[in-house]
Amino acid sequence: MKLTPFFLAALLSLAGAAHALKAGQAAPALELPGTKDTISLAGLKGKVVYVDFWASWCGPCKQSFPWMNEMQAKYGARGLQIVAVNVDAKREDADKFLAEVPAQFTIGFDPKGDSPKRFQIKGMPSSVLVGPTGQVVQVHAGFRPDDRKAQEDAIVAALAQIK
Repeated sequence: MKLTPFFLAALLSLAGAAHALKAGQAAPALELPGTKDTISLAGLKGKVVYVDFWASWCGPCKQSFPWMNEMQAKYGARGLQIVAVNVDAKREDADKFLAEVPAQFTIGFDPKGDSPKRFQIKGMPSSVLVGPTGQVVQVHAGFRPDDRKAQEDAIVAALAQIK
C-alpha cells in the first residue's frame, strides 16, 4: 500500500489525537507576558479560566472575540477569567487585530508558540476550559456560532465548582 500525503496526514492526525489534552488532566503551565502584567495560570487557581489560542490571520478569531467579551462581562464577577493567547510572530500583527477587534479580557503573547505546543493545540482558534482546581474541563477546536451555547454551558458548569 502506497502512503499518499493525504493518507499520511490522516494517520498523523489520528496519532496526535491519542496524545491530546483531555478533561481531568492538570492544565499545563502557562506564564506569558501580557498587555499589562505577566499572566500566570497558576496565579489564577480558584477561578475558571477559558484559555483561548488565537492569531491575527484567523478569521473565526474575529468572531470569537465579541463572544468572549460577552462571557467575561457576564461571568467575570462569578469567577471567570478569559485569557487569550496570541501566537503571532510579530506583536504588531496582534496589536493591529486588537485595534480592530478590542478585547475586554486578558491578552497574553507567545510569539514562539511554546504554550500551544504544551496545550497540544492543532489549529486556531482553540480553547481549553480550566476549572478552579487547575484541571482541564474541556478542550474545543474552532469557533462556530452553533457551539456558543454548549461553550457557555460548560463555563457555567465549571463556575458551579468554585467554592
